[in-house]
Amino acid sequence: MSTTSFPHHGKTPAAISMRSPYKAYRSPFGPQYTIAKNYHGITLNTAAKFGALAAGFGGVAGFFALFFFAEVPKVRDDIMKKIPVLDRFFTNEIPPEDNPF
Repeated sequence: MSTTSFPHHGKTPAAISMRSPYKAYRSPFGPQYTIAKNYHGITLNTAAKFGALAAGFGGVAGFFALFFFAEVPKVRDDIMKKIPVLDRFFTNEIPPEDNPF
């Protein structure tokens, strides 16, 4: 039997039966499962949770790096002296009697 004998524009009976308008019976007394939208198993809730965690670790790592390199002259002059509370702490004035030049 060829596919041209069916009046469904050349589709096989299996392809026609896959598009059935009928759905499987779901009992109202059974569990009502729903699948959350996800991308490769990662839901929006999970991504938000891990994103907040990564942002926290990144902030702490940046804060640590800033104060770890605070005594590097470029970091001290360009970043640390421009923070209003810390500018007096990072301003290093040498008294004239201690200056060898």
